[in-house]
Amino acid sequence: MNEGDHSPARVVFLFDVDNTLVDNDGVAADLQRHLASEIGAEGAQEYWRIFEQLRTELGYADYLGALQRYRAKHPHAQRLLCMSDFLINYPFAERLFPDALKVIEHVQQWGPAVILSDGDVVFQPLKISRSGLANAVSGRVLIYVHKEQELDDVEQRYPAEHYVLVDDKLRILAAVKEFWGSRVTTIFVRQGHYAADPKIIASYPPADISIERIGDLLQYDLQRLLTSNVSMPGKS
Repeated sequence: MNEGDHSPARVVFLFDVDNTLVDNDGVAADLQRHLASEIGAEGAQEYWRIFEQLRTELGYADYLGALQRYRAKHPHAQRLLCMSDFLINYPFAERLFPDALKVIEHVQQWGPAVILSDGDVVFQPLKISRSGLANAVSGRVLIYVHKEQELDDVEQRYPAEHYVLVDDKLRILAAVKEFWGSRVTTIFVRQGHYAADPKIIASYPPADISIERIGDLLQYDLQRLLTSNVSMPGKS
């Protein structure tokens, strides 16, 4: 996928995907209904146990990998083929949060937008492509295992004087703030189950900006985004 020309931009906008631009909780709920229909309630529960175990091992969600591991335990579960078809052909564009594409268009009047996501090498790129997000950012898509540990690589590919990171996870926002300091404005989108968990919210410092929905960014201009960041030392 396309990368920058290595001449520093004034500002680069970094967008998370799951529960930031795409209603991933909604996708998971749809998957749960189909799982229960195809392999029963107990089978669905086992799938999610495997899914969480795999996420702990890998550090990211791997829906297809969890199906494969479930199949290894249940080699005669032919209905799993329907589940893989459901995931591969899922209409992700219908799960974009309202105004998600408008927000990307809005910020790109000031600088390039880049998708910055965690995920596997098959399903996550498919989600980003099928949802229309890859086209919206002109192919500027970065997917890592642990994106907060890859900021040197992000900066090499898309150098900028300042970054704006939009994410639904305070853990990620705090880690990036610690790394880039005042060179980044962190924006917490309070969408999805992570953003609503009071224990998680209490465990990390607040982001520079907190919004209730991704569409709220349409009300922000560049000056407000650049002056809202907390001045603190970071790696330069």
